[in-house]
Amino acid sequence: MTINQQTDALLLIDLQPDFMPGGPLAVAGGDEILPTINALARRFDHVLLTQDWHPPQHISFSSSHPQRKPYEVIQAPYGPQTLWPDHCLQHTPGAALHPALEIPHAELILRKGFRREIDSYSAFLENDHITPTGLAGYLRERNLKRLFIAGLAYDFCVRFSAIDGKALGFETIVLEDASRPVNLPNSVAETNTAFAAAAIPRISSSAL
Repeated sequence: MTINQQTDALLLIDLQPDFMPGGPLAVAGGDEILPTINALARRFDHVLLTQDWHPPQHISFSSSHPQRKPYEVIQAPYGPQTLWPDHCLQHTPGAALHPALEIPHAELILRKGFRREIDSYSAFLENDHITPTGLAGYLRERNLKRLFIAGLAYDFCVRFSAIDGKALGFETIVLEDASRPVNLPNSVAETNTAFAAAAIPRISSSAL
């Protein structure tokens, strides 16, 4: 598969210390993908990053719901919401982009999840599946048509970013070796099923 430097972009999801081993919402092996991410980024002229950016008492934090524990699911006004440990609090080191990233030419850093009353997995839409982040408009104005998506976590923010991007008219391809899952019960299997249903390819970065 050949990269088209005019119309392809690399979309990197939530590469932040709080999602790495040792962080409050650690994704197993999350730090292992950073060398692959850096190597990939050097091959793309257009690189975009997302950054989870939560205020205190965010709706997705289990600590915001008495008697609730991390990884339970509640019914939010916009639908089911998994509860997480407090993570990626605005202006904290754990919410920063990981210091091992070497992407000086990144063109956009998109912050998401900054509204206290709604979570945002997808780079395109918040969890109500209605409120846009503005990314689709940015891509269209830049004439970027195909997205290679990688990062954390495969079964949540990578998943919803890829599916929403495809639904909004962009060609989306997931780079499996440059992603890692939270791996809740059935979450990876459900993600793979969702990708197959949406005709979203899962490839290795070595295929580029």
